[in-house]
Amino acid sequence: QVQLVESGGGLVQAGGSLRLSCAGSGRTFTRYTMGWFRQAPGKEREFVAAIRWSGRSTFYGDSVKGRFTISRDNANNTVYLQMNSLKPEDTAVYYCAADRHNSGSFYARDYDYWGQGTQVTVSS
Repeated sequence: QVQLVESGGGLVQAGGSLRLSCAGSGRTFTRYTMGWFRQAPGKEREFVAAIRWSGRSTFYGDSVKGRFTISRDNANNTVYLQMNSLKPEDTAVYYCAADRHNSGSFYARDYDYWGQGTQVTVSS
């Protein structure tokens, strides 16, 4: 079992930056692909980024490429999402998720464990 806790959300002006953190528990955490998803009111959950267990492979959704960076610190069981050049359309609840099959999927249904989410609000 893996438990995930996100932090770092908040209110920021357009063009600003935030760094989200996801702290994981469980000794198998370092073996999983980790992902970030987001969900805005009235919209489906959207893939943001993912990182393989080794940290050597990363994947991004088209809407965040070049602005967001995912990274992980396996020694401390933590995954990060650095968000730069934020836009009002980035406003959403951001969720951290773990894929124990390491499929590298962009689909929420393929992730097995989820955090409670952290709100990010970008004002114009």
